[in-house]
Amino acid sequence: MTIEKGSLILIDYTAKVKDSDEIFETTIEENAKKSNQYDPGIKYEPRLVSIGEGWVLKGLDEILSTAKPGDNLNVEILPDKAFGLRDPNKVRMIPQRKFGDKADELKAGDAVEIDDRRGFVRFIGSGRVQVDFNHRLAGKTLNYNVNILKILKTDEDKITSLIKRRLLVEKDKVSIALNKSDLTITLPEESFLIDGLQVIKKAISGDLFKFIPSIESIKFLEIYNKSKSSPKEQKLEPKEQKLEPKEQKLEPKEQKK
Repeated sequence: MTIEKGSLILIDYTAKVKDSDEIFETTIEENAKKSNQYDPGIKYEPRLVSIGEGWVLKGLDEILSTAKPGDNLNVEILPDKAFGLRDPNKVRMIPQRKFGDKADELKAGDAVEIDDRRGFVRFIGSGRVQVDFNHRLAGKTLNYNVNILKILKTDEDKITSLIKRRLLVEKDKVSIALNKSDLTITLPEESFLIDGLQVIKKAISGDLFKFIPSIESIKFLEIYNKSKSSPKEQKLEPKEQKLEPKEQKLEPKEQKK
């Protein structure tokens, strides 16, 4: 039985550029370490995907919609269903001075943002920088190896996974309580100062209402606990100080006769 549209699933995958066999994305730490994309600050773990919602590339989404739980897939995705075809009109020559104080530090391959557009440097010469505003993988055919681990069926699994997708904290630090149609989410103190937390909570609420229709209300709790560590009372005894008078050499003042 294939996976229904709108289902929430967990997948492991490794994605490569077909021509070079270069890994550009993976959920598996061992594979990440084989590439130059490894980041020790990232937690490599299965990814949450909703079938048909555009959470992954179009070509991959289409393949997942025909798959079954437990499938291990090797998928080839052509550019038109990946990051698109390369558009030569998106490559521009820009005066190097326009990059300001960091102009002299630029090198080929650097990601840059200019005129509210993001691109990457292709080469630098004669005081000009060639910037490509195409996606780095535009025009590339991609290979995905995908393992479909699980379809999320219980409300608890769906809730915890949807929260984690938006809020980058350990899921065991977030407490949830579902009472019929009312959901209470207690956030860990470490999340209180996350940039854009209100926007994140709004997005989480939208996801939960969409994928769990039985939920009617959502409450977020931020609980501040008094620190258990308090300064020790210290009894300070005044120290006896023996003050010795300083010798002073007084010169007699001249007196007028």
